[in-house]
Amino acid sequence: MKVISTKKELQSEMEQITKAGKTVGFVPTMGALHDGHLSLIHRSTAENDVTAVSIFVNPTQFNNPSDLEKYPRDLQHDLSLLEKNHCDLVFTPAVDEMYDKNETESVFEFDFGGLDKVMEGKFRPGHFNGVVQVVSKLFNLVQPDRAYFGEKDFQQLAIIRRMVELMNFNIEIVGCPIVREKDGLAMSSRNLRLDKEERQKAVEISKTLFESKKLVSNFSPEQVQNWVIARLNSLPGLKVEYFEIVHQKTLQPMHSWSEPAIGCVAVFCGDVRLIDNIKYNDAQ
Repeated sequence: MKVISTKKELQSEMEQITKAGKTVGFVPTMGALHDGHLSLIHRSTAENDVTAVSIFVNPTQFNNPSDLEKYPRDLQHDLSLLEKNHCDLVFTPAVDEMYDKNETESVFEFDFGGLDKVMEGKFRPGHFNGVVQVVSKLFNLVQPDRAYFGEKDFQQLAIIRRMVELMNFNIEIVGCPIVREKDGLAMSSRNLRLDKEERQKAVEISKTLFESKKLVSNFSPEQVQNWVIARLNSLPGLKVEYFEIVHQKTLQPMHSWSEPAIGCVAVFCGDVRLIDNIKYNDAQ
């Protein structure tokens, strides 16, 4: 497994791989890897000749400096996991390798087509500008055939698909199902920040989402939405930032169950912000 930290070395390596006619799968990450990330890597290794992973905690997608500071980092542990899981190449750039000062101090402009006006975009202004900024840079450097993203970040996945279309990247975007702990909690790097008591409370998020699927046959999307918010807010230690039931493609609010719907939630468990989602289209 090759570990590369400069753009120049990465581009040189990718040129050699392309010349050899090998297909490349790419998994962009911010490190603190868990089984959810590994599921993306396993999918990539099954579908491509070469699997590349980036580990970069991207400062431009954090609208809260404290959140950036607290984000878990353990590069040596991550590299060990990647090697054991047959990753071929890891790109681990420093911030000043990825950005010049002007780029970190100004907002990256992008036409989101309204995808950024709901849910995460509403509560984390500038977040998706930073996501598109870094992923587009990484795509230009790696130039993969396929790139793999988890469906836990469902809105991000929709925005990446739009970015690929608008920027004319010849890359297949592969969305991969949420990987959960045995008790149902969606795997997340942020789970590392939960203490034992918070970890027990956090499982109520997924439990509530699963239970909400049972309500679809008798209640409207608005009623299900209100029920989920009320139930989670009634539990000590949990505070809902948002829960919205939206169309799976447009991310616009749903008023009936006639189209594929997904419920996306952000919940504070203590001071740790967790996201999750549940698809309702198979419960119509």
